[in-house]
Amino acid sequence: MTDQIPPHLLPNALDFAPQGVRMLSLDCFDTLLWRHVHAPRHVFADLGGGFSLQQRAWAESQARSAATLRRGCNEVGIADIYRELMPKASDEARKAAADAELAAEARHCYGFAPTVALMREAKARGLEVAIVSDTYLDSDQLAELIRAGAGAEVFALIDRIFCSSQFGVSKGEGLFRHVLRETRIKPTEILHIGDNRHADLVAANACGINALHLAQFDEASEQRLRLEASIAAILENAQLAYQPHRAAIASGWRQLEDPAERLGFGVLGPVMTAFAHWIDEEARTLGEGRDGKVHVLFLMRDGYLPQKIFQALFPDTTCGALEISRFAAIASALTEDEAILRHLDRELAGDDLKSIARQFLFPAGEAAALLARLPRKARGAAFASAIRARPVLRSIVQRSRGFADRLCAYVEREVEPERGDTLLLVDLGYNGTVQNHLAPLLEARFGVAVAGRYLILREQDVSGCDKKGLIDARAYDSFTLEALCGNVAVLEQLCTAAVGSVVGYGADGGPIRADSSIKGRQSDIRDKVQAGCLRYALDHLASVVRPPRSDCEATRRQAAMAVLARLMFLPLPDELEVVSSFDHDVNLGGGATVPLFDPDVAETGLRRRGLFYLKGAERMYLPAELRGRGLPLSLSFLALRRFALDLRYADFCDNGIDLPILFTDGSEVATDSVRALPTQDGYFVAAIPIGDCRYAIGVQFGQLYDWVQVDSVEFLPVQDFLSEGAGKTKPPFEALPSLEGMEQVAPHLLRCETREAFMMVPPPQREDDTRMMLAVAFRPIAARTPAETRAPEAERVGEAVS
Repeated sequence: MTDQIPPHLLPNALDFAPQGVRMLSLDCFDTLLWRHVHAPRHVFADLGGGFSLQQRAWAESQARSAATLRRGCNEVGIADIYRELMPKASDEARKAAADAELAAEARHCYGFAPTVALMREAKARGLEVAIVSDTYLDSDQLAELIRAGAGAEVFALIDRIFCSSQFGVSKGEGLFRHVLRETRIKPTEILHIGDNRHADLVAANACGINALHLAQFDEASEQRLRLEASIAAILENAQLAYQPHRAAIASGWRQLEDPAERLGFGVLGPVMTAFAHWIDEEARTLGEGRDGKVHVLFLMRDGYLPQKIFQALFPDTTCGALEISRFAAIASALTEDEAILRHLDRELAGDDLKSIARQFLFPAGEAAALLARLPRKARGAAFASAIRARPVLRSIVQRSRGFADRLCAYVEREVEPERGDTLLLVDLGYNGTVQNHLAPLLEARFGVAVAGRYLILREQDVSGCDKKGLIDARAYDSFTLEALCGNVAVLEQLCTAAVGSVVGYGADGGPIRADSSIKGRQSDIRDKVQAGCLRYALDHLASVVRPPRSDCEATRRQAAMAVLARLMFLPLPDELEVVSSFDHDVNLGGGATVPLFDPDVAETGLRRRGLFYLKGAERMYLPAELRGRGLPLSLSFLALRRFALDLRYADFCDNGIDLPILFTDGSEVATDSVRALPTQDGYFVAAIPIGDCRYAIGVQFGQLYDWVQVDSVEFLPVQDFLSEGAGKTKPPFEALPSLEGMEQVAPHLLRCETREAFMMVPPPQREDDTRMMLAVAFRPIAARTPAETRAPEAERVGEAVS
């Protein structure tokens, strides 16, 4: 007989047992009774009573130590624990506190359906069923907890209960001997199953009892759940991490082999299922007291997967899809001069004039002609001036009103709204831009109310619209929401549909889509992810006899938040492999795509700027680019974003190297040193001001090193180097150094032949008054061996320059 069994095979466990088994023996916690939280101690955070989780844990530890000293065993009852926890309280107060703990356990416990199925099979075969538990509860207390958590029908399947607290020994110390003596059943006639390998397998086998170790999770799932609990602690300061998906993950994960399906099942599944339940509740609430119909409408493309999950869970609720992109919503709202100018002011800073012209619905030829007429300098100001011209404003308004008419024809065709109805727009989030632009139009045109419900909602202004998010400001501060929204690209690409973004509507209201710029392989992978998510939604309650009383909107929200944030900030290697080839596109009608993540970009940024790079790097999925570089780096990034920490460049550097340099204009030479600061992987960066670009810079590596690795030598504005995010003023550009007494023996690897060896960097051409600097990123390989006699500094440098 094998010694291990996965949860999904529990109902058939008796088929693996030897002939002649008369009794099924089961562990209780994490075998029959599972908790709605990550770890048993998390229940202690829900006790109240004026004491903390740590105090409750300390009291149990102290009670066990005292029992060992007094009685020679460390088994205690719950009354012993509360005597240590509340030494000056009355017996009545201690009993009330202990009862509160039992009530908290009952709130969070539920029966694990595969175990219950096994118990029913055992009874059908005429076997006795016993519970053997290492617990500080006595048999009456444990019986009541099973009855409360799993139900009276499940409790009725149990014939005997054995608790370590009553026998004074744990399973590993001999509790099974008491089981054998009390039942008078031979060891070979018992099958015991439990989740603790030592207590339930090794200890049972030592007594001759047949046993199986219930392997709740594989290593990947166990790590993922631990990280989710850690993320909950960081983002919510939560000592109680809810994980309603534990049972479904235990039963279903190992039945899937494809990594993409596993990603959908184990990660997107819990998030989208919680979202669907919340949307159903919100739709019902909106419908209360209203005469009109509530139309649940998922906004495409990102609403594609949420709609699939909603339809699967609530097949009797009618819902629809609306293909309205941000581009389309904005285009329909430019019907007044004020709206056009407001959009122009917001978008002009981005300097993508072609996209702005497209958004203003200029025909392609007209837009090209307009852009061609703009001067080379101050193009943004000239563009704005052209747009503000009265004839141009009139033409944009006219085009926008026609676009709005066609969009409304599309909505009427798809929804058939009636006056008094409510259009409930559902999307992933995050600002509700489509709703902001669309609501006034639809409300005026159809006489309906428009509401928006989002997975994540972080409004950038106070819109005044009817909006809520499953994850929003009602439960989370703005820094947390902003941190999540910075990494939503991975979620969008996993939820979207394999069609192009809507760029217009025909006269009959039919949507006109841009060509999809996403490659076929990405769509195939996404289909598998979405299939796994759907499977979770359909199966997520199959492993639960009945949901625990703590299962509610708030606990599902916290769990969804932790699952989603874990994927965003601490993605695992197998997950990144699934999305490694993904591109990301935006719903602005341009069809542009960028890679979802590129580890080489982060490696370059970290080498050249160090941890400070994390503060301002604007990447689609930066945490994915950081993985493989150590957990401390990922946690640093999470803390920076979660708390919006006011850390400056100097705060990231606590040591450095004084690197000798020289300045020369061809006739005069000056020497100095610059403090090179550590970045990443042993690299340092020397930031050397070059003022008005008159002086060449000599970096005197030979004085310090025999061997050095130079990653980059580039010029950039001083302002950009010190700001949060490189390249804001102008992009860095490579310098063209020459080597004096240095030999390149491999790419980037240099040998300094003598102490006088240096790298000479000529100044760049000065274009304007921008203060520039030279940034040299290098890694010492071998320090200079002591001691050559040094020539006088000025003489040696002068010879080299000449």
